[in-house]
Amino acid sequence: MAGGGFATAPAHGVEFETKITPIVIISCIIAATGGLMFGYDVGISGGVTAMPEFLKKFFPVVYGRVKSGAKKHNYCECDNQGLQLFTSSLYLAGLTATFFASYTTRKLGRRPTMLIAGMFNIVGVVLNAAAQDLAMLIAGRILLGCGVGFPNQAVPLFLSEIAPTRIRGGLNILFQLNVTIGILFANLVNYGTAKIEGRWGWRLSLGLTGISALLLIVVALLVIETPTSLVQRGLLVEGKNVLRQIRGTVNVELEFTNLLEASSLAKEVKHPFRNLSQSRNWPQLLIAIALQIFQQWTGINAIMFYAPLLFSTLGFGSDASLYSAVLTGAVNVPSTLVSIYFVDKVGRRPLLLEAGIQMFFSQLVIAIVHGIKVTDHSNSLSKGFAVLVEVMICNYVAAFAWSWGPLGWLIPSEIFPLETRSAGQSV
Repeated sequence: MAGGGFATAPAHGVEFETKITPIVIISCIIAATGGLMFGYDVGISGGVTAMPEFLKKFFPVVYGRVKSGAKKHNYCECDNQGLQLFTSSLYLAGLTATFFASYTTRKLGRRPTMLIAGMFNIVGVVLNAAAQDLAMLIAGRILLGCGVGFPNQAVPLFLSEIAPTRIRGGLNILFQLNVTIGILFANLVNYGTAKIEGRWGWRLSLGLTGISALLLIVVALLVIETPTSLVQRGLLVEGKNVLRQIRGTVNVELEFTNLLEASSLAKEVKHPFRNLSQSRNWPQLLIAIALQIFQQWTGINAIMFYAPLLFSTLGFGSDASLYSAVLTGAVNVPSTLVSIYFVDKVGRRPLLLEAGIQMFFSQLVIAIVHGIKVTDHSNSLSKGFAVLVEVMICNYVAAFAWSWGPLGWLIPSEIFPLETRSAGQSV
C-alpha cells in the first residue's frame, strides 16, 4: 500500500505502485459508453422487424404473411433472406472492420479508433433513418457494422491498459454493462415507437442510434490515450506523463520500464497476425477464440435479436411481446452489475462454470415446454407455461450477463502480450 493506493502485480513478480485515481475511473466509465452503441444496434433490429410499416416498405412478402396469418410453421413467417441480411449485415461488416481496427489501434491509438467508429455510425444512422429502399437500408447497416467493429476492438483494450490490475476486471466489464443498457434502451424505444402510426416509428428507432454515435465521438475527444499506446508509437515523454497521471504517483519507473521492454519486443514483430501462428501464442489464441465461439453458441443472439418474435409465439399480444423484451433487457443490466462486483473477488473461471450450468438448465426447460406444447396446430402457450418460459428466459439472460457476456471480452484483452495484443483482440 502507498498513499491510499495499492500495488499491482504484473508479470515477473514486480509490483508497481499505483492508486485508484479519479482520472482512471472517469476515463473508464466514459470510454465504456462505446458499448451503448453496440448494445443499441443489437437490440433495435428485433423490434423494428416486428413493426408492420417497416415490413410493408422493405419486405412486403413477409408483411403479407404476417397480415394474412397464413403460415406453415410457427417460426416461418419471417423466413426471408432479405430480412435476415438486414440483421446479419451489421455483423458481417463488423467482422471485416475489426481487422482494419487492429491496424488503427496499433498505428494511430485507441482514441482515434473510437473516433473512426463514431463517424462510421453517424453516416450509417443517416442512411438507415432516411432509407427509401432495401439497398440504402443495407448500406446503412454495413456502415453501422463497421462502427461496431472498431470500438469492440479499441474499448476493451483501452480499459485493460488504463485500469489498475486489482480492479481491471470490474472496470473492463463497464463496456458490457453499457452494451446491456444499450439493449434495454433499444427495447424501450421500440416499445414506444411501435405505437406511432405511419412510417415514422421505425425511422425514429433507427435514427436514435445517432445519440450513442455522437456520444462516442465526444468520448474519443475527451479521454486520454493509454500509456501503452503512446509508448508503442514512440511518444515516450507523453506516455510517462500520462502514466503518472493515471497512477497518481511519480514513482512509475518500474512500470514505465516494463512498458518500454514490452514495446521493444512488440516492434520486433513486423507481422502481428503471422506472429500469432507461432506455437508460444497458441494457448492465448485458443482461449480467446474458444471464449468468443462459445459466447455466441450460448444462443444469446436468438434472445436479443428475436425476443419480440419469440414472445409472440408464446401467445403474447404485440404490446405484451415488446414488454417482455423490455423485461429481458431489465434483467440484463443489474445482472451485469453482479459481474462487476464479483469478477475480481471470485475470479473469471468460477463465474463461467456456474453460469454455464444455469444457462443449460434454463434452455432445457424452454426446449421441453416448446417441444411438448407448441405445435403446428397451436402456436401459443397457456398462461402458466408462458410465465414459466418467461422466467427461464430471464434466468438464462441473468446468467449470461454475469459471465459469458462480459468475460468473453475481458479475458482476451488480458491474456495477449503487447506484441500480439491488437491482432489477438481482432481475432
